Amino acid sequence: MALSRREQAVALISNGIAAYSIYRETGSLPPNVTLFDFVLKAVPDGVRPEITAELIDEIFEYVSSAHNS
Repeated sequence: MALSRREQAVALISNGIAAYSIYRETGSLPPNVTLFDFVLKAVPDGVRPEITAELIDEIFEYVSSAHNS
């Protein structure tokens, strides 16, 4: 069963958030790179129309709360 575009977007955003966090912790990112910029650059063009700031925020909030509990 293939993933829907939204499911692909959620998976890619989650991966982007994890990578951003790692790069930020190791100091490998310039200070002016935001999470939103990083995720948008990491997502393939075909999935990009599914990506919104609200979806990134929602996934970030979920991932953050899941790791803090």
